Amino acid sequence: MQRKKLFRPAEILLPRNCDMSLWSTVACDQFSSDRGYWDAVAAKTANVPSTMHLMLPEAYLQSVDQQAQGEKINSTMAEYLSTGVFALLESSYVFVKRTLPDGTVRRGLVGVLDLEGYDYSEGSQTPIRATEHTVESRLPPRVAIRKQALLEMPHIMVFIDDPSDSVMTCAEQSAGAELYDFELMCGGGHIRGAQISGGNAGTVTQLLDHLADDAVLQEKYGRCEGAIVYAMGDGNHSLAAAKKCWEEIRETLSPADRENHPARFALVELVNIHDPGVTFHPIHRTVFHIDPEAFAAHARTELFSPDGTAVKIVFGGKEETAFVQAASIGQVIERVDRFCQEYAKAHDGEVDYIHGDAEAVSYGTQPDAASILLPGMEKGELFTSVMNTGVFCKKSFSIGEAAEKRYYLECRKIK
Repeated sequence: MQRKKLFRPAEILLPRNCDMSLWSTVACDQFSSDRGYWDAVAAKTANVPSTMHLMLPEAYLQSVDQQAQGEKINSTMAEYLSTGVFALLESSYVFVKRTLPDGTVRRGLVGVLDLEGYDYSEGSQTPIRATEHTVESRLPPRVAIRKQALLEMPHIMVFIDDPSDSVMTCAEQSAGAELYDFELMCGGGHIRGAQISGGNAGTVTQLLDHLADDAVLQEKYGRCEGAIVYAMGDGNHSLAAAKKCWEEIRETLSPADRENHPARFALVELVNIHDPGVTFHPIHRTVFHIDPEAFAAHARTELFSPDGTAVKIVFGGKEETAFVQAASIGQVIERVDRFCQEYAKAHDGEVDYIHGDAEAVSYGTQPDAASILLPGMEKGELFTSVMNTGVFCKKSFSIGEAAEKRYYLECRKIK
């Protein structure tokens, strides 16, 4: 399969004459249990152009008429397009420097991925690939929204494996006119963006294509067939929804019209997985409404081994180190997740996915709960693990904390 020319400059829309700190909001799937966060954002942006009016936070899903809200979003998109809210960057990348709340800088490159090179299904060998299991039941609502939408505004982050950092170094050196420079709302840090176009954009594209060379892949992974060039970080279900929409549209087009149809591409931010601003955090498992002593006893016989990868189990006010035998960190996470799911189903329990060691320990000390704390994954393992043993199970890792996630900012017409 073609591995090159899968990422390219885009026709990017940015707001003009707007307060950028009110325009840009964090991804809709963050702070999903914190209605207060989103109420505060809604109050800040009530009467100004903002991406808040172009999406529906997951914290509101159970409290609004989703169909009516979708119609309102589409109407606002049309209004912004017709009233001159946007300025167009033709055939450009945007080089992004995001200063995270702790002061660390994460660099990225906004452009479009060719969905013809992407397949999220299990066992996929495409050069653009999911890293976690895609839950099909989560796709229909996203597909329905994208089918009607005039714009996309991604929170999708995609990784490249570039140990020498050649792409981002070149992108930073090639960056031209400054496009924005402002503080993100609600403690998200600071963000700067600059345009890369013309010959400079071509040079960056050539370096990206170099990462897909057979010799480069062979040296890094010992193989080039089935190698990953672009690995999903955040927003896998959004990219999967874009793929589904494209597959439907593609069947209605002639071969010539398929080549550059806007729905064939998805706007994303590329980030080098070796960037200092990329941190992987484990997502732990807590099982509620069960007998913690019985859960621990069952884990000792059915899950734990004399050696392997160390995990921590917290139950009944106690903490124990145990070991899970598996070939990779991905398989460790999958075995723990499957054990917890099966135990919860058999004993009328409930599994929850917990961010943060302290939080998981706290839940595990409750009288009717137990937690298994998973080890952190070295981010350099992501590409090779997915290639060798397949995608991770859902909720395997988190890339940064909620405030560090990508904020909506750039847009693109998809109709």
